[in-house]
Amino acid sequence: MSALFNFQSLLSVILLLICTCAYLRSLFPSFIDRNKTGMLGIFWKLARIGERKSPWVSVACLLMACSILFWT
Repeated sequence: MSALFNFQSLLSVILLLICTCAYLRSLFPSFIDRNKTGMLGIFWKLARIGERKSPWVSVACLLMACSILFWT
């Protein structure tokens, strides 16, 4: 089953993308910042969400980890 049809898997993929993009932007800011429009602009937007909403993203990651470990 793909992640598109399972809501929990879709949320974990989105959280992983947010965290990965924010981490890569901290390492290579010019790579992420030059692609603000188009298809690759999605990664720039995910990196911005990860930077600006980092406490909320970290809480969501912890909740997702607990749900995967204990309730699945």
